[in-house]
Amino acid sequence: MNEATTAKVKELLATPKKIVVVGHKNPDGDAVGSCLALAHVLNSLEHEATVVMPNDFPDFLKWLPDCDSILIHDKAVEKSKKLISDADLIFTLDFNALDRTGEMEIPLKETTAKYVLIDHHQQPDDYAAAVYSDTAMSSTCEMVYHFLDAIGALHLITSEVATQLYTGIMTDTGSFRFPATSATTHRVIAHLIECGVKNTEIHQNIYDTNTPDRIALLGVALQNMKILPEYRTAYITISQKELDDHRFKKGDTEGFVNYALSVTGVVFAVIFIENRQEQIVKISFRSKGSFSVNEFARKYYSGGGHTNAAGGKSTKSLRATVTEFISILPSHKNELTDES
Repeated sequence: MNEATTAKVKELLATPKKIVVVGHKNPDGDAVGSCLALAHVLNSLEHEATVVMPNDFPDFLKWLPDCDSILIHDKAVEKSKKLISDADLIFTLDFNALDRTGEMEIPLKETTAKYVLIDHHQQPDDYAAAVYSDTAMSSTCEMVYHFLDAIGALHLITSEVATQLYTGIMTDTGSFRFPATSATTHRVIAHLIECGVKNTEIHQNIYDTNTPDRIALLGVALQNMKILPEYRTAYITISQKELDDHRFKKGDTEGFVNYALSVTGVVFAVIFIENRQEQIVKISFRSKGSFSVNEFARKYYSGGGHTNAAGGKSTKSLRATVTEFISILPSHKNELTDES
């Protein structure tokens, strides 16, 4: 975080504030962990901080310290709106455009509170008084660690805060294997372990809690996987019926797209998940090398993210969405088959 941003944040936090810490819709480990950790430290600094999420988060994250303090907007709309309206300051974490909050976007745009943005996704919108944006960072949780360092609050990292931050870094780096995992990331992790993180337990809580239904749904996803060798691409489809048949719960499809990316020769992987309630097809993109799924998602599917991991959506049917996707691939064949 640069000196100007640090100075601005210190100015904003110079006196006790009513603060709302917001994550994105369909929050993942990085969003939940970063918001909880930041709110915990802000409260230790004598601010009044509350975490608000647009909707619920996966069960495999509900063991995290303080997670029962999170207010879920779509379950407590009026309370959430009042918190946002009364806030002096709002931190937005792990997203950089207010439309990523779904129905929370309206009250967030109506508030007079000032914003602080902390995020590692590309092309942030211009809405915050202080912006800490770094696309080279492994995760927003790593950024929160550096944010705390910049404002002189590292000493307030308890074992609970360390656990929250470690969880977000671990999940967003694919257990420290993605390219954005740097030497600095590992130094941060080392300090968090020194602060009391039980890393083996965290890994077990996140990755070793598969239900029979989730394993069966993974089997369906793998059976549905199609490989297009001429484009070095693989994609997976999951229909609403297949989700219903396996008693789908939020988070059950987490990581499924990585199986497609793991196929030998594949550099571009996609999963299409039908969501009849929202009348969309949710899409996750992954890539290896220089092919930018961020640009692909932004161009075709109202989405975005990182160079090698992004998301988007389609309002067409599942079949029509897949047909359209296949029709787009020829215009990217050279990018996908370039060996350089």
